[in-house]
Amino acid sequence: MKFWKMNGAGNDFLIIDNTVENIPPDKLPEIVSTLCERHLGIGADGFMVVENASGKYDADYRMVFYNSDGSIGEMCGNGARCICRYGYENGMAGETQRVETDAGLVTGVRISGSEYEVRLNDPCNFRFDEVIEFEREEFKCSYVELGNPGVPHAVVNIEGLRDYDDEKLLRIGRFLRYHETFPKGANINFYEKIGEDRFYEKTYERGVEDFTYACGTGTGSLVSILTLKGEASGKAVKVEMRGGELEINLDVSYGNIKNIFLKGPTNIVCKGEVTDENIII
Repeated sequence: MKFWKMNGAGNDFLIIDNTVENIPPDKLPEIVSTLCERHLGIGADGFMVVENASGKYDADYRMVFYNSDGSIGEMCGNGARCICRYGYENGMAGETQRVETDAGLVTGVRISGSEYEVRLNDPCNFRFDEVIEFEREEFKCSYVELGNPGVPHAVVNIEGLRDYDDEKLLRIGRFLRYHETFPKGANINFYEKIGEDRFYEKTYERGVEDFTYACGTGTGSLVSILTLKGEASGKAVKVEMRGGELEINLDVSYGNIKNIFLKGPTNIVCKGEVTDENIII
């Protein structure tokens, strides 16, 4: 099985071309969880499978996204940026890419050799500033989904986030991720404002069940929420995270968010062949 390993702002992924590998769908969850495990496998936050487009959209190819635990994810923003580069580098698409996902059609553009921008799915199901109590503290949580079916995200302001106690933040993230107010579970995006249209973010991701170095859909969700609340302009908004910096541009029309563009770096870490003797296809 041939694979690429890539990362987008530190959000790392394994990618295979299943139009060549022809791995049965029922085998993929176990393969994904095995290879994404960082001690016994290669290690990654997620796993992307390239398939032929279904014909539902005018797409160059289809991306099936798996979380590192083998569960299906609707979409992944940094993953989409990486797979757009994968598609370009492998001749599947040109300077502009059209990728079918379970959350809808995602379009990407090659900005430079390593920088890619994708248009994220439009958001829906906004809820603002719901108060949730944990360990005798109250946290204001806003909620949004990207796409339909949407990727669920909760947005939570934490003052002093850079220096916040890691163990406590992990407990809060785990608690909110499964909270009953989020019926599909949620990715938890903690943030603090660090300047005009500049924010710092940490994301606890469902399916990874830990913090990741970056989260593209989370960053798009964060800026969507903040723009509607009047805390961001929606134009050239910079979001810093452990793995690097991402930029969001979006449009607001009659109180609705449209045309969310996520821009940032990609990196091809390595290319290789899986030889794991415990994987049976």
